[in-house]
Order: sequence, then structure tokens, then C-alpha cells
Amino acid sequence: MGEEAGESEDQPREIAGDIQKDEKPGKISRTVKVLGWVSLFTDASSEMIYPLLPVFLTSVLGASAVFLGVIEGIAEGTASILKGFSGYISDRLAKRKALIVAGYGLSAVTKPFFAATDAVWQVLAVRFVDRVGKGIRTAPRDALISETTSADNRGKAYGFHRSMDTLGAVIGPAIAFLMMWLLRGQGNNAYRWVFLAAFIPGMIAVVLLVTTLREKKFEGKAKFPGLRLAGFDRNYKMLLLVVAVFTLGNSSDAFLLLRAQNLGMKAYLIPLAWMVFNIVYAGTSTPGGMISDRIGRKKTLLIGFPLYALIYIGFGFAHRLVYIWLLFAVYGLFYGLTQGCLSAYVADLAPAEVKGTAFGVYHMTVGVFSLFASVIFGVIWSSSKASGPSAAFFFGGALALVAALLLWRFCGECVAR
Repeated sequence: MGEEAGESEDQPREIAGDIQKDEKPGKISRTVKVLGWVSLFTDASSEMIYPLLPVFLTSVLGASAVFLGVIEGIAEGTASILKGFSGYISDRLAKRKALIVAGYGLSAVTKPFFAATDAVWQVLAVRFVDRVGKGIRTAPRDALISETTSADNRGKAYGFHRSMDTLGAVIGPAIAFLMMWLLRGQGNNAYRWVFLAAFIPGMIAVVLLVTTLREKKFEGKAKFPGLRLAGFDRNYKMLLLVVAVFTLGNSSDAFLLLRAQNLGMKAYLIPLAWMVFNIVYAGTSTPGGMISDRIGRKKTLLIGFPLYALIYIGFGFAHRLVYIWLLFAVYGLFYGLTQGCLSAYVADLAPAEVKGTAFGVYHMTVGVFSLFASVIFGVIWSSSKASGPSAAFFFGGALALVAALLLWRFCGECVAR
């Protein structure tokens, strides 16, 4: 798998997780559990805002579908591009926790500013800063999970983390739904009260992270190869290509929520629909990761990508709200099956000394193509007079099938490292 660094005194550092796993065989490590709880509170904070934001932008501030795509594309694209650099820095400095704390902290302090916005450009600015925080923390966090988890338990560990993260995404919309129902006489101010309340779980996550996360030091002499792909094998590079193609058709989920609104879903029910998605996602993430441990990452993704295509085609054809509820549930199954698997796949293919960089480049690839995906989706949505949103969803489904074909033809499994 690529060329290894030299021997003897130039021998690469041993990552703490490779020689000092803080887990028993088959068990979830303490580090993964702590990061899971941190993600739970952070996602509860973010998901109090996220399902309401498309409606707030379009109905309250008057933004168009194209501008919604621009906001989501810039926000998510910026976050994922930054993940590449944060992963590289964490490898170079041999430190993860400082970047993780900085990222979660920045996201937490931005939440109250959503409540103060009264123009679409202000939402763009706040969303941008919020996603910068995500960009800083994600790659070091994913690398730390890999370093404290054995290779044969990796899918389960990433699946557990996604489950906790997504459980927060169940709690957040539930709180938002309850607040929107209780404040339904407040008009547009109801949105702002929900945005303001999102600050509380975000700060709980930061305090938990600072006080409970322990970072083991890297051992041995470091020989860091730098930010480049020369040290990665063909399977990793082909996985990046597959992810790029898939992501180009994987627009922001804000469009799914907008689709629900267009079909007549009331604003206070939208967080509930998003909660249905996240309940299924949380419940299937750990089993999904365990399936990938058992049958392999590639086979698991070859089930997931065609499922995504069917879901997007379903959103394109849907004409009644009952179908939207069902599609959100199946969409949660897709995420539960694939997200932990993809992270474990990257960890399997990455050389031990550059796992942060590997996750960073992976997330950067997602980010660059996410930037284009949401803009393209918004343009297709707005410009297709005859088919309306359907054409945009069919486009996303078609690219998922192309990604599955590329994965089947060009990617292989790898002996986990």
C-alpha cells in the first residue's frame, strides 16, 4: 500500500492507537464514547436550527431556491475543504484535541447569531463561520477514533459515533418542534427563539470535550510525508473518485426539507420529519458499521448507493406527503448503512502515519463537490419549468448509480491498518 517511510532512526512514529488501543476486543473505546456524547450535544444544537433554516430563508427572508443552494454549497464546501488542512495540521503537529476543541467551540458560539439575522447575506456569513468550526474538528476527530480502535472493530466504532451524532439530530428537531408548537402565536419570532436556545447544548458539548477527552501522545520519531497523495495506494485514490461522483449528485438535505414544504407540510412539522430521518439513521448506524466489518466496505456501499438512487427518484415522483414521510425514513437507512462504512473504508486504506491527512483529503473531496452539487441542484430545480424539482432529484439519483458502477469496477477491499 504505497511506499513506506524509511527504517531505523527514520522509522515512522507509531500512532498511539496502533500500539495502545484503549479498548477491549469487540468493545467501544472510551475515546469513541466521549466523542460520541460530544457529537450528540453538538448535533442537538445544530439540528434545532438546520431543518427550520430553509423555511426561514425562503418564507421569512425571501431567498430563492438558487440562493439556498449557494448558501448550503458555500457553507458545506468551505467546511469540507478546511477538513483537509486540519487533518494535515493534526498529523504534522501530532496533536488532535486542540483542533477538535477549537472546532466545536467555534460552532457553539455562532448559534445565537442566527437569531439576530434579518438578511440572507447575514445567514450566509453565520452559516459560513459555523461550518468553519466543523471543518476544523472533523478530520482530527475521525483520525483519533481510528487510532483508538482495532481494525476489525472499526466499522462498529464509526457506526457507534454516527449513532450518537444522529441521536443528537433526533433530539434537536424534537426540541425545535416543541418550541415551534409552543411559540406558534409568536409568528416569525418563533424561529429566532429556537435559534437562540440552540446555544445551550452546543456549550455543553464543549465543556464535556474539554474536561473528559484524553489524548495519548504519539510515540517514536516522526517522519511526516506532507500533504500529498503519493503515499496512498490506488484503492484510496479510486475511492476519492467514487466519492466525488456521488457527492456531485448529493445536494444539501435542505432541498429535501424544501420539497416537503412544497408538497404542503406545515412549518412546525418539518423538524418532525427530519426527526424521523434521524431516528432511523441513529438506529441503523451501529448495525450498518458492523455489517461493513462482516461483509466488507465495498459490498456495503454497493447496497447503499443504489438505495440512494431509488430514494431520490422517489422524491422526484412524490406527490403526497405520506410518501415524503416514508422516504425520509428510508433515507435514514441509507445514511446508517453507508456513513460509518465510508469512514472505516478511509481508515482501512490510510497509512498509519497520515490518517489525519487521509480523512482531510477525503472530506476535502466531499467539500469541493458539495459546493457544486447544491448550486447545480438549485439551478436545475428553478430552471426546469415542466418537471420542476423532479429533474433535480433524477439527476442526483443517476449520479449515485454511476458512482456504484465505478466502485464495483475500480475499487477493492484493503487489509485494514
